[in-house]
Amino acid sequence: MKTLDHIPTGKIERAGKLVTTGARVGSNYLKYYAGKLVNPELSRDQLNEENAEDIYNGLKSLKGSALKVAQMLSMEKNLLPRAYVEKFSLAQFSVPPLSAPLVRKTFKRYQGKYPEEIFDTFSRNSVNAASIGQVHKATIDGKELAVKIQYPGVAESVSSDLALVKPFAIKMFNLQGKDSDKYFKEVEHKLLEETNYILEVQQSEEITKACAHIEGIRFPQYYSEWSSERIITMDWMHGVHLSEFVATDFSRETGDRLGQALWDFYMFQMHGLRKVHADPHPGNFLISEKDELIAIDFGCIKEVPEEFYVPYFELARKEVFEDRELFDQKLFELEILTDSDSEEELAFFKALFREMLAIFTSPFNAETFDFSDDGFWGNIADLSERYANDPQIRKMNGNRGSKHFLYINRTFFGLYNLLHDLKARVTVNNYRKYLS
Repeated sequence: MKTLDHIPTGKIERAGKLVTTGARVGSNYLKYYAGKLVNPELSRDQLNEENAEDIYNGLKSLKGSALKVAQMLSMEKNLLPRAYVEKFSLAQFSVPPLSAPLVRKTFKRYQGKYPEEIFDTFSRNSVNAASIGQVHKATIDGKELAVKIQYPGVAESVSSDLALVKPFAIKMFNLQGKDSDKYFKEVEHKLLEETNYILEVQQSEEITKACAHIEGIRFPQYYSEWSSERIITMDWMHGVHLSEFVATDFSRETGDRLGQALWDFYMFQMHGLRKVHADPHPGNFLISEKDELIAIDFGCIKEVPEEFYVPYFELARKEVFEDRELFDQKLFELEILTDSDSEEELAFFKALFREMLAIFTSPFNAETFDFSDDGFWGNIADLSERYANDPQIRKMNGNRGSKHFLYINRTFFGLYNLLHDLKARVTVNNYRKYLS
């Protein structure tokens, strides 16, 4: 893969790159509509593929927050056209890495020494490059280590990058009015946290220590003496990415076992720690030769405040769901409904969220749940498509729900998709044995 000798770090340079990308997308639309005049039956598939390619190519050279947003969107498999999902998913662990000279220069800037002054060996080329940093293999006294190096300028460009992608997000998610700022502030806050590697090491040590007793999952050890604000050193963990593993011919029993470990890991965090690993994409999990689950990245940890946790999980309870008055009360507590809503908006969003929650909370109301069930995923796809094409919803204010929904829903959507890829059947309340 071609390496990068330079990453745009200034606001003007980064904005110019996105403007160029926007021009390419605009040209694609012109070609599409010109073709539509000749052939009214022309589908949008080619347009989606060209736009996804051009947008991803523009973002991958910028890296940082803009590329991270693309990675987050790739997890929304029922929101974006397939072409975007497939292209943006590359941001999880397959983007052009920094060149060896730039890596050496960046390492010295962050750590005060060159890699060869600290480690016995250090791979010149990265073994994994993602949106915010890339990983190199190193050794000290025979110990194999993974060294994650943050890309130059990423932390400094978070706010300006989000300002550039904000208009696109507002249009995509129908966010109207000043209230949408709370969602962008939440994303900005979490992305700034992800660039603070000292915080990530602290979070990693805290979560892995608390979850060490959960069966079937392993974690690396972290080394603060070889880490800094922009560099993390941890154990090198042997395994394949979960996305590679699920493409193999694994047994149903293995998928169930891995899925149960993954489910218990997330439910224990959510209900026991009230904070959760909020970035459940395949690039953050490995499968060992012994078919053990390995979690390797804790940069994005979301705390779950009590005032959100209680009504959020009460909505999943059957008795609350069936009590119309109590159900509506929880929707107000979670800011899904507001006092300023019109009668039309209240009726529309009550119906929408009843239907949505009936599907998404179904795993919590069963003793065991099969995440490979085509009916479950078909219902999700049908609902997403129906409301995505509903002209009525475009006329209404899309600002729905507490800011905490962003990362908590992202966590569950990501978890559900990973369990689906594993074809896992899980015992829903098995995690409770770890809470005592």
